[in-house]
Amino acid sequence: MSSAIDRPTDSPSSAVRALQVPGLAALGLVALAQVPYFRGHEQLYPVMLLAAGFLVAWGGIVAWRARATGRRLVLERVVRRPHWVQACAQSALFAYWAWNARTVFALFPLIAAQILFAYGVDALVAWSRRDTHRLGFGPLPIVFSINLFLLFRPEFFHWQFVMIVVGYLAKDGIRWQRDGRSAHIFNPSSFPLALTSLVLLATGATDLTLGSYIAQSQSSAPGMYLAIFAVSIAGQVLFGVATMTLSAVLSMVGISAVYFAATGTYMFPDAFITVPVFLGMHLLITDPSTSPRTEAGQWLWGVIYALGVTAFFFILEGAGLPTFYEKLLPLPLMNLAVRRIDAWARTGWLQALDPARIGASLSPLRRNVAYTTAWVGVFALFSATTLLGDHHPGQYYPFWRDACATGNERACEVRAFMTYNYCNRGSGWACNEYGAYLGERNFDVDARRSFRRACELGFEPGCENALDFDDRRGAWARAEPRVDDLPIVLRGSKGPVRERDPTALLAMACEQGWPLCEDARD
Repeated sequence: MSSAIDRPTDSPSSAVRALQVPGLAALGLVALAQVPYFRGHEQLYPVMLLAAGFLVAWGGIVAWRARATGRRLVLERVVRRPHWVQACAQSALFAYWAWNARTVFALFPLIAAQILFAYGVDALVAWSRRDTHRLGFGPLPIVFSINLFLLFRPEFFHWQFVMIVVGYLAKDGIRWQRDGRSAHIFNPSSFPLALTSLVLLATGATDLTLGSYIAQSQSSAPGMYLAIFAVSIAGQVLFGVATMTLSAVLSMVGISAVYFAATGTYMFPDAFITVPVFLGMHLLITDPSTSPRTEAGQWLWGVIYALGVTAFFFILEGAGLPTFYEKLLPLPLMNLAVRRIDAWARTGWLQALDPARIGASLSPLRRNVAYTTAWVGVFALFSATTLLGDHHPGQYYPFWRDACATGNERACEVRAFMTYNYCNRGSGWACNEYGAYLGERNFDVDARRSFRRACELGFEPGCENALDFDDRRGAWARAEPRVDDLPIVLRGSKGPVRERDPTALLAMACEQGWPLCEDARD
């Protein structure tokens, strides 16, 4: 659906009228900046005004050039179904995520500012290169997608605006011929996400962002797999992207299962597929404009993404870097290979295996429905097991304790990381265990500090280890968690334990595999 807002005329004022979009966006940013959330923030307030000034300055240059060259800038309303369907799905996901992690609501003003800015940039990039700009819902899925994966802290929020500019410049400026038509190579959200990720990793500046918080809070929200699955169904039926999601999920589960069979531990500590990676399989890789057109290519696309996530996960983990970037880094490389992937799908053995040959008489919509139905069945099957969902055994301490006992060093590291987190949340038992881990590896200063923290929290073995540190080396005093420790140490990756009844807590401990239930029976 489209209609011309500004019809071409020879009047120089047509350029001024057409530039109402960036002008209104700038005005919206100035108005939003007066809200106490921005007005009272030392860094955010000037950034909002600078962003508005940036749009005004750029708009002035575009208007001046249009007048000087006699160009007629045209503004059209174009409502594209993929844009508003994606925006609705992402909005629903934001709402569910925020409902389960209330601090996410504080991010909404920042997202609103980016939407205003993106509408202005979208128009200005278009008019800087051609005469017509198509106004619709396009900026919404771009901004939502970026913020579902990476967001700079308010003190560094100006970089969020830079990401949006980079995304639009890449979309409009980095193009190639595909199937006889000019098309953008990179997804306008995944490209700035990957580029920013590389810069943050290279500079060690991850702390400038809320990336870790986003990944952890999404994983902690109960039922997040089901929420992502549910909001994506409409898009999979309408746009035929279930093939990519289905192949990516099947491949990732297969890789995780092989890793478990080979090592006895899980590749991702708390899931066969983490929630953020699962989200990437639904939102990042399924852009019809930058993904394969052939059915066989779409199946291969999902496999390649799963392999890319796996490779980057181990590269980042091995380098001691944050692993939540693993879902963002493969996409630009995949975008560059998409024409080759389609070419492979049309020739050789891949052509012989092309699933499009099965049920070739089906209409595109019926094929979409068939694949989506298959994905529904697979998701239901995986949800009925521990492959997807909130009850993966790797999120609980006993699994990693037992794996560490077999001599698996990676399991010991995960176990130590869990006790470190439990210690920070106030478990004296965990502080003592973490101190023992450090002491066994001769990190004496940190071990003593951890034992003292255990003692301060009232855990008696920690006091003994702190007082007799040198004499007890290699034979640290230990004990099972106290009832007061249980709400902390029984916590998995799905949020805090609310239960406080000792009997119920002991039952939970028994279910997770703690020896406490055996002691209670004895």
